[in-house]
Amino acid sequence: MSASLIRRACAAALILTSTLAPAIAVAAAPQSASPEPESRRAVQARLLGEKIVPYKLDFQGTTVGGLSGIDRDRCTGEYVFISDDRSFLQPARFYTAKLDVDAGGVHSVDFTGTHPLLQPDGSVYPSPALGDGKAIDPEEIRVDPLDCDYWWGQEGDRPAVAGPPVIQPSIEISDPDGTHRGSLRLPENYLITAERGPRRNQAVEALTFGARGRVVTSAIEGPLLQDGPVPDLTHGALVRVTQQSRGGRVLGQFAYPIEKIFAESDPNSPWGPDTGVPSLLAFPDDPNRYLVLERTWVAGSGYKIRLYDATTHGATDVRAMDSLAGQRVVPMRKKLVADFHTLGLSTVDNTEGMTWGPALPSGERTLILVSDDNFDKEAVTQIVALAVR
Repeated sequence: MSASLIRRACAAALILTSTLAPAIAVAAAPQSASPEPESRRAVQARLLGEKIVPYKLDFQGTTVGGLSGIDRDRCTGEYVFISDDRSFLQPARFYTAKLDVDAGGVHSVDFTGTHPLLQPDGSVYPSPALGDGKAIDPEEIRVDPLDCDYWWGQEGDRPAVAGPPVIQPSIEISDPDGTHRGSLRLPENYLITAERGPRRNQAVEALTFGARGRVVTSAIEGPLLQDGPVPDLTHGALVRVTQQSRGGRVLGQFAYPIEKIFAESDPNSPWGPDTGVPSLLAFPDDPNRYLVLERTWVAGSGYKIRLYDATTHGATDVRAMDSLAGQRVVPMRKKLVADFHTLGLSTVDNTEGMTWGPALPSGERTLILVSDDNFDKEAVTQIVALAVR
């Protein structure tokens, strides 16, 4: 059977399953659910293995790198990666690959295809160097569990200086060949204005499907301008996590607490510390529970990557709050699953994407993660597999 026929058959089966499933109800506001018991145990994770993709690997005339999002295509069994190349090297694009992952580790990563992301008129996205306001900053990709289309998030751009046009963040929908299919309407507080909205390079990086594809959850990487300052050595910050219907209706919005900066920055570095949420992943059996990735970089100290088990149960719905600064808010609760420095990895780098992988004979589930090398020879494209219980 051809890949396209397999995809259509798989999608039809998934749609039928989701249509018949009686247990998922998303019309009610998520905060109406009863709070989870405090005894809920966080998941546990252990390292299975890792694989490093060669630096600037050439594949079908493109430069493999900047891999900032990963998901598994249930209709083909392959994985899809999005590159955050903003059309500087080649047109903004994604890759498909076969991963050989089992209880023994990550045995191979074999890229099978690549496609450019296309604009609604069928053209590729231009480089930001053109300054025409049509460039994108792709950061996350998810395979729709209902029809196996690709949903991808991009951060847009808040110019550092006056002059260049603002590019709004967005969540786009494409066919598996890159053809544009549509967009998800984002909450108004996700939009960039002069004094409101996401900071530069801290917009939509995290996207996941829950409730068997009926709920789309996204997160802003850092605090909105109106929600308070970014984390420092003494204080963390709150970032917004939004649950929406597939049509864009906001079902709930919650405040996720990110950690304070873990070390002082090298005073000789021109770059300040950077921290935020690059990825979140819904649990298959609970649309209000997520794995949340927190990534922090500090000049002179490198990266700290932490994985948390978080829930919206009992959290304040903040969708109507223009600002979180000084407000009484019950944030999402979270429990540490893994500090990557304790896993035994060869290096801890700029991990930005994660997805569920196959089940293991032990009853554990694999979690596959990828790091974004930023096309920098001092960084790595690292595929990591964890066993999650």
